Amino acid sequence: MTDIPLDLLMFAGLCAFVLSGAPIAFVLAGTAVLFAVLGWWLGILNFNLIGALPTRVFGTMNSETLVAIPLFVFMGMILERARIAEDLLRTMGALFGGLRGGLGVSVTLVGALLAASTGIVGATTVTMGMMALPVMLRYGYGPAYSSGIICSAGTLGQIIPPSTVLIIMGEVLSSAYQQAQQTQGNFAAEALSVGQLFAGSLLPGLLLVAIYITYQLITAYLRPDVAPALPPEAIAGADGKAPRVRDVVRVLVPPLALIVAVLGSILGGIATATEAASVGAVGATLLGRSARGPQPLGCRDRRAGPACPDGAGGQFRPAAGARKCARPGSDASGRRLDHRPGHLAGPVCHLAGVVAR
Repeated sequence: MTDIPLDLLMFAGLCAFVLSGAPIAFVLAGTAVLFAVLGWWLGILNFNLIGALPTRVFGTMNSETLVAIPLFVFMGMILERARIAEDLLRTMGALFGGLRGGLGVSVTLVGALLAASTGIVGATTVTMGMMALPVMLRYGYGPAYSSGIICSAGTLGQIIPPSTVLIIMGEVLSSAYQQAQQTQGNFAAEALSVGQLFAGSLLPGLLLVAIYITYQLITAYLRPDVAPALPPEAIAGADGKAPRVRDVVRVLVPPLALIVAVLGSILGGIATATEAASVGAVGATLLGRSARGPQPLGCRDRRAGPACPDGAGGQFRPAAGARKCARPGSDASGRRLDHRPGHLAGPVCHLAGVVAR
């Protein structure tokens, strides 16, 4: 029974369960429990080791390195919710739209910037798909070609720092490296840091971006029907003019400065990944506020989609009725919300406080 490759079977079962469409949280936990019981039944796993699971869980929760993951995700979500990514894509599209395949190049560049701010794949792919795919199809880009550009730009979040995968790998590889050095008799070995993994993956990530752009330009030259240049009226802004250098700098410099400051502090050894992520989260919050300004109380973002092209120039604009401001305690149409179950939280908490006294 010990010759059964239970690890490979568990990986295959995980892939099958993920493709079934079940919630990923239940898939991960259920697969682990299922194969733990199977390993105990086959005599491969000592079931007494399950008693050490709480210690392992609390040890992972106490890891300072893993705190950087939600902070980097928060940083990217702020940049996306503040529509900074939308502004980047609009400006890049107008800047490179006159070239064949220029819109695809702008999608790749913005995807690289989002990858350097979020570190996750799903958010980047969904954001770019909702913003860029309708416009690319509108101006004659091939559906398969457009989908491939967006998916490839989304996968840059796996290799361009600060990648969440690299943070998890840094936590695992650091322990494995120390154990390997102690086995060899070296008890003063330096730990493998996440910053070293970031430094090692930065150049391959930028090289991958350059390869993507080169492929797109060659494809647009050989097959202009799948990646045409944008018409002049689509490149022009609201004033009918092409984007000026000042407009490009105003949109591009703030997020670039934030990304360079965060990654530069990590790669330069000034701050750890967690410290840099906390600074990046605060900086993204301030950047989002400065980009959109303060919102009135009760103003919510009720977007049907992140962006849609307008009827004339194909510019990226919020969908119709995207932002609606309502009075506190009412929705956009002015109806009171007191009848909703969530609004019982206030009276219930007040009653609990009175009873506690």
